[in-house]
Amino acid sequence: MGGYSFFADRPVEQYRKSDLGFSVAVILLLGFGLFTLYFCSQSYAARIFNDSFYFIRRQSICAVVGLVGFFVLAFMPVGTVRKILPLLTLITLIFCVMTFIPGLSVEKNGARRWVKMPFNFTLQSSELVKFTVIIYLANYFDKQAAIPVIEERNVAKAVGMMLLLIGMVLVQKDFSTSAFLFAFCCFFFWSCGMKIRWVWFVGIIAVLGFTYFLLSEEYRIERIISFLNPNERLDSGNYQSMAAKRAISAGGFWGAGIGSKLVQSNRIPEVQADYIFASWAEAMGLSGVICYFFMLAFFVWRGIKIAVFCRNRFASFASFGFVVIIALQSLINCAVVCGALPSTGIPLPFFSLGGSSIIITLCMCGFIVNASRCDTEEEETYDNDFVEIESIDGVKVYE
Repeated sequence: MGGYSFFADRPVEQYRKSDLGFSVAVILLLGFGLFTLYFCSQSYAARIFNDSFYFIRRQSICAVVGLVGFFVLAFMPVGTVRKILPLLTLITLIFCVMTFIPGLSVEKNGARRWVKMPFNFTLQSSELVKFTVIIYLANYFDKQAAIPVIEERNVAKAVGMMLLLIGMVLVQKDFSTSAFLFAFCCFFFWSCGMKIRWVWFVGIIAVLGFTYFLLSEEYRIERIISFLNPNERLDSGNYQSMAAKRAISAGGFWGAGIGSKLVQSNRIPEVQADYIFASWAEAMGLSGVICYFFMLAFFVWRGIKIAVFCRNRFASFASFGFVVIIALQSLINCAVVCGALPSTGIPLPFFSLGGSSIIITLCMCGFIVNASRCDTEEEETYDNDFVEIESIDGVKVYE
């Protein structure tokens, strides 16, 4: 074509690839999580539902839904995520309200935290709150960081939305999740460089409020007493914790193997939920525990690296929040199983039974993958020295 040459909208070197290492970490954690749930839940599922594949089948379906969300958020433009944020916030609040409506919600152990979904599935609204509050705060922090005068920055609106969302979780009688979310959000404010004098003021009020809620329920007080006296209440409050410790000890260094050999794990009530790490430790031993923490450390390393080097400030903030909240949940759950913390009800990401947890976790990971290759708005409208002459079948021609 004479003196003409063809170019894409941007030079090839401007297109960034997704972080393969992080994707591998997600696949490994998800695979080992489903594998662990399969071998630790067979006996209980067969005894209760007469179907040894009951739990793994339901978790696998939710994992597929989560993978769909993973790929959607991995390829959706970051700007689109920001545009749908008001709708996402509204949907989250609606689901939180639905937990208080009989007929639309499910009550378990005296608490209404789940919303009925099609095909006999449920959605735990607190998991959706985790995703929404991080996206909301990251978007708000990005806008505030663009204000050159620090004194003119204001986080009052962000604090208000944070308290509203966490308050919705608290009134669902999910004390552990709400306290965890509040502590995480305070750290998120500080790590993103926002002024925290509002947080200190609200934090004092929140501590008083959380103390009231902690002492208002007898079972919460019993949990604290049981934790402070680990050698007592072995037939009630400390039974699950003691059974978990026995399972971990039974694993030795190389593990007891899988299947029927997991005698100690079968004695843990609801082992497929919050105490699934004990089953992994018994089956795989100390070597398996080290392997798990290595995978988690690799996941965190790749995720933090993505957040640090991301050239879009909003995506950087959000991906950092997602990595940290997944890592903290994992460490807290492991600490509870080992007896270092009182029982919290916080699941182990990728491992614990829970459709809402696995779906939201994979959606968070999809956004992090997106952040690994997204650019700033200025780079997306890349300006170069070539002059556009004409467009042929959608391909721009430059001279």
